[in-house]
Amino acid sequence: MADKKEKPQDDVKELTEKLLVTRKNGCTQVSDKTLETADKYCEGYKAFLNAAKTEREVVSFAVTEAEKAGFVPFEHGKKYAAGEKVYWNNRGKAVILAVIGEKGCRDGVRIAAAHIDSPRLDLKPHPLYEKDGVSLFKTHYYGGIKKYQWTTIPLAMHGRVVLKNGRRVDICVGEREGDPQFTVTDLLPHLAEEQMKKTLAKGVEGENLNIFVGSRPVRADKGDNLVKLAVMKILNEKYGMTEEDFVSADIEFVPAFRAADVGFDRSMVGAYGNDDRVCAYPALTAALHAKKPTNTIVTVLADREEIGSYGNTGLESEFLRYFIADLAQAEDMKARHVLSRSKCLSADVTAALDPTYEDAYETTNACYVNSGVGVCKYTGARGKSGTSEATAEYVSEVRSLFEKNGVLWQIGEMGRVDLGGGGTVALYIAGLNVDVIDIGVPVLSMHSPFELVSKLDVYMTYKGILSFYEAE
Repeated sequence: MADKKEKPQDDVKELTEKLLVTRKNGCTQVSDKTLETADKYCEGYKAFLNAAKTEREVVSFAVTEAEKAGFVPFEHGKKYAAGEKVYWNNRGKAVILAVIGEKGCRDGVRIAAAHIDSPRLDLKPHPLYEKDGVSLFKTHYYGGIKKYQWTTIPLAMHGRVVLKNGRRVDICVGEREGDPQFTVTDLLPHLAEEQMKKTLAKGVEGENLNIFVGSRPVRADKGDNLVKLAVMKILNEKYGMTEEDFVSADIEFVPAFRAADVGFDRSMVGAYGNDDRVCAYPALTAALHAKKPTNTIVTVLADREEIGSYGNTGLESEFLRYFIADLAQAEDMKARHVLSRSKCLSADVTAALDPTYEDAYETTNACYVNSGVGVCKYTGARGKSGTSEATAEYVSEVRSLFEKNGVLWQIGEMGRVDLGGGGTVALYIAGLNVDVIDIGVPVLSMHSPFELVSKLDVYMTYKGILSFYEAE
């Protein structure tokens, strides 16, 4: 009987590297020089976060930086040459930047879309009142928040008031050294037995997110609402306001703390507003740094995403389509033909796996800090409700582009399927018949007053958008 020939053993390590996806901390996959570059890039990002905590402030920042880089206001009907740079400011709350490509719009445009609004506390139309010797502002929270997180933290007041005479007054109180700050009070634990029996969702009610603004009354022997009057007197002396002027004001209260390095290794940026300014800043800087794009590139920084993108400064509206229609018309093309050939990166954050709450994630399909820009083939909730889904062909194209340009990337979902989910602007851009995919920075503590992001992931998002813009 002949001996059986032994089958050669497969090289498991070689096969694993060739055939399987293996997760490694991205910091071990890049050079020290790349990490240093990421850290340096995020110094600019932190300065941006500190300077621009509201959508109006982001637009102002973007326009200033764009003009420094040679961008000029867009003129409807004008034909632009390759390399020219333009911007269009939509009501001071959204902005589009474009660099005309060598081919113009002929093969479509390349779009990166991010949003610049974040969860916050807005003032009601009649916010100021007095009770039990103190004066407070009534608020209406904006976006999805855990309400208890917004109590007992320092808050700053940002916004614009348009006075009865039409004069515009910009307000920022609580950010500079020596400024007064504000807060929402909470019940002391000694008296909170009933409150602490409630669920987290009910422990702090929306109507109780009232901001403490003063306690010293006007000196008078008689009169009502003397503390309220004293507060209004300060606002009148400083800004020319009367109480009625709150009706025509966009006033937001946001966390007063500044962006900071987090961790002994300073690997993370902690700040208010990382969602979605952590994608807006890379999209903006990529537009400023892009050199001689083949196709016209369009960066759109939009408002209102946190409440569904509704309104004339959100991407559910037509303003992006109108802008691209104007570009197309200047080149004797139809907007629908340009849009149908266009490609988009919907630049929005995704959830980073949090080891403290790992049960909320499906770990094989989660995004991790320090693993690069997160790619989401689809977003939405539960049964893919309210989502756009990228085609296999477009995912392959983006994946190949990132690999070719040394962009560290990963792909994942928001969390476990039946827990909920979230949406982005992708479905509105897909509705224009544009190929679109979600990419962005994974975030810890998303929608909290102090969110965390990896510096390496921020830099890789910038590098990914820049490679998209400069692709032939």
